[in-house]
This record gives sequence, structure tokens and C-alpha cells, in this order.
Amino acid sequence: MGQKNSTTDFKRPKIGLALGSGGAKGLAHIGVIKVLEKNNIPIDFIAGSSIGALIGGFYSATKDIRRIEEIALGANWRQVLSLIDPSLRRGLIKGEKIKKFIEAHIGKVKFQDLKIPLSVIATDLKTGEIIPISQGEVASAVRASISFPLIFKPVEREGRLLADGGLSLPVPVEIVRKMEAGLVIAVNLDADYFTNRGNNKTNLGFYEIASNSINLLCYHLARWNTKDADITVEPKLSIKMGIVHWDKFLDGRDIILAGESAMKKKLHQLQKLIYYKSRFTRKQSRFDE
Repeated sequence: MGQKNSTTDFKRPKIGLALGSGGAKGLAHIGVIKVLEKNNIPIDFIAGSSIGALIGGFYSATKDIRRIEEIALGANWRQVLSLIDPSLRRGLIKGEKIKKFIEAHIGKVKFQDLKIPLSVIATDLKTGEIIPISQGEVASAVRASISFPLIFKPVEREGRLLADGGLSLPVPVEIVRKMEAGLVIAVNLDADYFTNRGNNKTNLGFYEIASNSINLLCYHLARWNTKDADITVEPKLSIKMGIVHWDKFLDGRDIILAGESAMKKKLHQLQKLIYYKSRFTRKQSRFDE
């Protein structure tokens, strides 16, 4: 007598995380990753620009988001000032001390030895090209990606002059997609800038016009970057806190919580997408009696 029995295998899509640029607003990335971890949603690939590269690099090397949160919340003025090494050429800060700070936490780890595949985005100042970095030492690549012009000295690497990844690709969805992610979660830190109620002012000063012009470029470029993402997470930062300045690196708990809140709002949608993008295969096994 023959009997057939069938079983169904569940194969989820590979999940990629595109972590956007945005200075101190990038602490929201910590909250996003915390929620993904808590809900057992794996991260298979990460691409990051600027602060997204920094958080992504730390997490890819350690997979310890609690430790990363401790480092972020433990920052004080003395520590920040100790990372400043003045420069007289191409930027106010050399950046070597920041590179050593990164190495102190993740070592001189190379990309091929990371726990999660990572791509770090920089911009070639000479040509304007998007430069994804996925070889060599991670700390050196992150140092290039966070090099905001005039503040940090750009990094010379393989004949290129590299600066902040946010200049060319603030939310690197296309890069993490090329890493073969079947489902991409994008974290856009610039999405709510122009929903801030203070922007209804009609009498803008010189500084406000300049600032709004730069932020307008970031806003539209980030929106364009995220158009092909499966899920776009948009932490509400400017609405709750006004303009987020660099000093928020010293008081970032509310920014991390904003990241958690934004990811929680997208969680059900994400879980449904994982289900619908999964492949189901049916196996047949035969038992003969």
C-alpha cells in the first residue's frame, strides 16, 4: 500500500536595509533596528550613507544594537571635543581621531569579515559620482562617507577625493537592491522637514533662505532615492523637535524613540510583504507499506 505525504517549505525574501544620511537625526536608525530585532525580522544586507554608514558599520560588525545605543547615549561634550583634530586644508576637522574612535569599537575589521554584508556610500567630489565601498577596512570607508564638506577633510582613496555619501545618494535603496535584496526597507531622515509648522513664515532671513534651499535639495533627492523601496520608514523628527542640530548627538534618546515609533507603524505592512514575497514550495514524500 502506498501513501503520499506533502510538506511545505517557506523561503522568505532577503531583506536589505537602506540607512539614510541626516547628521544627528541618524540616531533614529538605532530605534529602527531595535524594532526589527524585537520582532525577529532579519537583516541580510545593509547600505548606508553618512550617519547611516556609521550606524550600519557598527551594526554589521557587532550585531549588538544595545551596545550601539549605549555608546550613543553615553556621549558628552568632553568625548565630542576629544574627537576634534583641527585641519587647515580642505576641512576644519582632519577626521583621524574619529576613525580611531570607530576602530576602538569595531576594530580594523574588513568588509569580507562583517557579520552582515555592508556597502558604504561616498561621493567623488571631482566627478560627482556615487561611490559604493565594500572592500578594505570598514572604518576607513565610514570615515569617507561621513565627510561633510568644509567640516571634515575629504578622504583620498584610489585616486578619488571622497566626501559625504548624502551628497549623491542620501538613501541608498538602489545599492542595497543590487546586493540582491528581495525586499528593501528604506529609512528616510529628511521626509518631514517641510511639514514643520515653522515653515509658514513669510519673512525669511538670509540664513533661513540658505538653510531651506539646502534642505529642499536633500528633501527631494531623498524622496527620489526611496521611490523603489518596498517599505519607507520616515521618523517624525522636525515636527517634534524643530530643526535637529548637531548637539542632539549629546541628547539622542528622543531621536532613537522616534525611529522606534516610525518602524512600529510600518511593522504590519512589512510582515505582510515578507509573507507575500516569500516563495512556497511543496515537497512530496512517499511512504510504502
